[in-house]
Amino acid sequence: MNPYLAGVLLGFVLLTTIYITGRGLGASGAMKSVAVTAVKAVAPEHYESSAFYQDYAAEHPDGTMKSWLVFEVLGVLIGAFISGVLSDRVGFKLEKGPGVRNATRIGAAVLGGALFGFGSQLGRGCTSGSALSGMAVMSLGGIVTMLAIFGSAYALAWFFRKLWINS
Repeated sequence: MNPYLAGVLLGFVLLTTIYITGRGLGASGAMKSVAVTAVKAVAPEHYESSAFYQDYAAEHPDGTMKSWLVFEVLGVLIGAFISGVLSDRVGFKLEKGPGVRNATRIGAAVLGGALFGFGSQLGRGCTSGSALSGMAVMSLGGIVTMLAIFGSAYALAWFFRKLWINS
């Protein structure tokens, strides 16, 4: 899809979501629901004794997996898969620099994802929720978050570039 058209459509989806639900888009809420449900299944004693889990469960009386954010992320995953199938782009490919081992590239990706997830909890939301949704309502915090995300990514990219480029 044309990236400019996709950006405009994303903006309309975001504004419609804010209008209908009273909050913006974000994926970290869905991941938190999955994590809370997993803890409840694996360590029910810990789940029952933790104020964090009890507070989160109280916010979701119908069940943590019935949050609309869980269905949003499932829809994104299913839609992305269908798009990949329709455009004949489904496959597994590990992009990395020539001197980088597969284990190094995968380890860096997992570590980066874990740090991003931890940061999303510290920041009370992921980039979609904090920056994109924040900017949609002209929140100074959202604008600062977006600048910090892109600024830090630009500043750190040089140090990690050999993990994915061929030079």
